[in-house]
Amino acid sequence: MSQIKFFITGGTIDKVYNELDGALTFSETNILTMLRQARSQIDLSPEVLMLKDSLEMNDNDREEISAKCHSCEESRIIISHGTDTMVDTASVLAKKIVGKTIVLFGAMIPYTISNSDSQFNLGCAVTAVQCMDEGVYITMNGQVFPWDDVKKNKTEGIFQAKTFP
Repeated sequence: MSQIKFFITGGTIDKVYNELDGALTFSETNILTMLRQARSQIDLSPEVLMLKDSLEMNDNDREEISAKCHSCEESRIIISHGTDTMVDTASVLAKKIVGKTIVLFGAMIPYTISNSDSQFNLGCAVTAVQCMDEGVYITMNGQVFPWDDVKKNKTEGIFQAKTFP
C-alpha cells in the first residue's frame, strides 16, 4: 500500500483544557501522539494545515484544504477536522477532487479529556481510507458515511445518515 497523506486542520480533537480560564484552546496537534500511542504501522505523511475550530473555518480555509488534497501525490488522504462543519468541507472536496479516497474524521470530546472518542475515530479513519473506493467519506462513531448522506445530530452528539429518522 502506498503512503497515506494526513492533513491536520484542528477541531475539538486537538483542543486542550486551559486550567487558568477553563477554555478549550489549541497549542499543538495531538494526532502524532495518538498515532504513536496506537503503534500505527501505516505509512502516513502528516502535515498540519491549521489548528482551527471548524466554526471559525471559512471558504479560504476550505480552498486551502482542497488545493492540498489536489496537489498531493498520494491518492489516499485522511483529514482531521472539527465536527460542526465537517460536512461542509467534505462537500467542497467532493466537488473538486476526483481519483482519490478522502476520509474526514474528528471527535466530540478532545483527545486530552477522559472518555474521548478521538482514538476510536482515528482508527476508523485509518482503516476506512484503506478500504473504501475513490470518493469522499466521513467516519464517526464507528461508521463510514458517504459525504452526501451524513449529518451531525447535535442533540445526541453523534453522526448519522441523513435518511435516519
